[in-house]
Amino acid sequence: MSDVNSSEINDETKKRRSCFGSMEKSELETLAIAAIREHRRLIVADEAVYEEWTSASSDPAVSSAVLETLQREYIARQEKSAAQQEELSEIIDALGYVPDVAPDADD
Repeated sequence: MSDVNSSEINDETKKRRSCFGSMEKSELETLAIAAIREHRRLIVADEAVYEEWTSASSDPAVSSAVLETLQREYIARQEKSAAQQEELSEIIDALGYVPDVAPDADD
């Protein structure tokens, strides 16, 4: 696990919140829309890795090393998604609402 303690995480969160709190609403909305789109992109990519991992898990020809690699990749993606979700939440909290974001053209 990481050597980062909870007080360091809380300090970083407070710094970001104060940064977001000093931004103009138009800047926050632009940032929120970009973060929502990034979140959607991460979800799609995470689902693809998960599907590959679960498919490989049911294939007896796939080695345990490959399964472990896929599992590590999926877990790393989940951690990245959780961090991005936290930042998105902070942006939306500072903005005060969830902006409307049209689906991407390739959805």
